[in-house]
Amino acid sequence: MKTIARIYDAVLAEHLRHHRQMALISGPRQVGKTTTCRNHADSYTNWDNTDDREVVLRGPSAIIERLALNQLSEKVPVALFDELHKYPRWKQFLKGLFDTYADQVRIIVTGSSRLDTYRRVGDSLMGRYFLYHMHPFSVAETIYKDLPDPERIVRMPSEPGAADFDALWRHGGYPEPFLKRDARFSRRWHTLRTEQLLREDVRDLTQIQQLDQLSLLVKLLAARSGQQLIYSNLAKDIRVSVDTIRRWVETLSCLHHGFLIKPWFKNVSRSLRKEPKWFLRDWADVDDEGQRAETFIGCHLLKAVDGWNDLGYGKFQLAYLRDKEKHEVDFAVVRDGDPWFLVEVKNGRTIIGDGLRGFQDQVKAPFAFQVVIDADYVDADCFARPRGPLVVPARTFLSQLL
Repeated sequence: MKTIARIYDAVLAEHLRHHRQMALISGPRQVGKTTTCRNHADSYTNWDNTDDREVVLRGPSAIIERLALNQLSEKVPVALFDELHKYPRWKQFLKGLFDTYADQVRIIVTGSSRLDTYRRVGDSLMGRYFLYHMHPFSVAETIYKDLPDPERIVRMPSEPGAADFDALWRHGGYPEPFLKRDARFSRRWHTLRTEQLLREDVRDLTQIQQLDQLSLLVKLLAARSGQQLIYSNLAKDIRVSVDTIRRWVETLSCLHHGFLIKPWFKNVSRSLRKEPKWFLRDWADVDDEGQRAETFIGCHLLKAVDGWNDLGYGKFQLAYLRDKEKHEVDFAVVRDGDPWFLVEVKNGRTIIGDGLRGFQDQVKAPFAFQVVIDADYVDADCFARPRGPLVVPARTFLSQLL
């Protein structure tokens, strides 16, 4: 299988060039974290390797000996630690290594969502790292491998290759199926990945014992991508409590199986405030064409929002709009506390609905787009100037993201 450069090569290169803090790389299983990070490392330590585990257990001094930091070197070496979160004392290990040798070594750590989880609770690593979220390939990443202009943030439009766009739509953005582009391989790969999530990640990282019921929840959620979650209905179907369903959905989100977005209610009359929408992180697993289209766009927007946040371009949030009369807009991207642009997703319809226009008037978003999946590319900037609702091709709009 061929390998190609990722935008995360540029992210890591910039980080290592300008920051002494550790780079923590979090992302879904098989998204390419290890492959990308090894391109930037002088030393690779994998907790799952018995020999490497013994080195880690001997402490930071053993790592320093492996890196030969007692010898004169032309550059500061980069140490990569993979699956280190499985070590119960991983935070203490990294703290000791960083505090003692921060000026002599640069550190990259890859791992699961547990890296995100520990960040939320406030820990001893605070101030010692920057967290980066790695996502599957996107339309923009098939075109651009450099970082966007921090002043403009969105890119200039560029036409994606027809084969790349089709491969993303059919096979998803995870590197192996996207690059291989074989239907039989993709089906087997997606099935195996879900099984590994349930039988390995859940087992290793959670206390959940009811794997058969969790497996049923995963199956039900696969048919609900792009829909509001009614926890009480799921609880009845699976025969567990509502609180259990909430915990399990949160767990699946932390393990990058899917993600939740909440309604934006500021300046929205009679808005919903609690009901989240659920999306799979792998749109290729969504059978319904309409739901796949919304999930496809949602995953691209999440990648952009996470990337812009990680790069320090501002404070961004992905939400949706819905009122009690059931008027809805699929997505709202919020920038520094104010709606920046709204997105309604369609497969082929080009007539703009009243909901998009009405919500743009209410929340005062500068941009509102009706993104059409099967429309031909148009070589024009979606963000050229603020204006009312605009019908734009997905090929154009997504090429301007991350």
